[in-house]
Amino acid sequence: MAHIVLFHSILGLRPVEGEIAAVFEADGHTVMLPDLFDGQSADNYDAAFALRKEVGTDAIMARARAAVEAAPAEAVLSGVSFGAALVGEFWADRPKMAGALLYAGITDWMTPPTPGLPVSVHIAHPDPFDDEDYFADWVANKGEADLQMHRYDGAGHYFLDPSLDDYNQAAAKLCLDRSRAFLNGL
Repeated sequence: MAHIVLFHSILGLRPVEGEIAAVFEADGHTVMLPDLFDGQSADNYDAAFALRKEVGTDAIMARARAAVEAAPAEAVLSGVSFGAALVGEFWADRPKMAGALLYAGITDWMTPPTPGLPVSVHIAHPDPFDDEDYFADWVANKGEADLQMHRYDGAGHYFLDPSLDDYNQAAAKLCLDRSRAFLNGL
């Protein structure tokens, strides 16, 4: 079973991340869910970007780094949107990691992308924060990574969170089913 470090979105640690962790834990996986904003969260994206600035990059990175360092070398790194971007801060230093699971965002590839590294990505189509050329370029630069790119037509950016207008129940279910299959296949 996988050990997973799951970084939350720019909105802060919200109930949905705990629900995602519970789904994975029910399958026998271990999930670390670090609170990068020290108990604070936001109800919308504008407030979330202000909160990120208030908490500060140094504090966020220190908390994220502590979580990654506490995880086994083969841990799966995972994140939602802003959290997905954080995965890119660490995966180049984790040559034994079992895989990466990214939601509502991607991150810079390590150079070069680790051959055979399983990466499962789940993104709305279209995504309101990034254009399609950005995603096409990212896929084109995957090197020999084992990429599974899943797109969800008509879903909002963070379509897993039922408290947001972005929520899409069908996409959320399909995403979690695909994520469970990915993790169970590692």
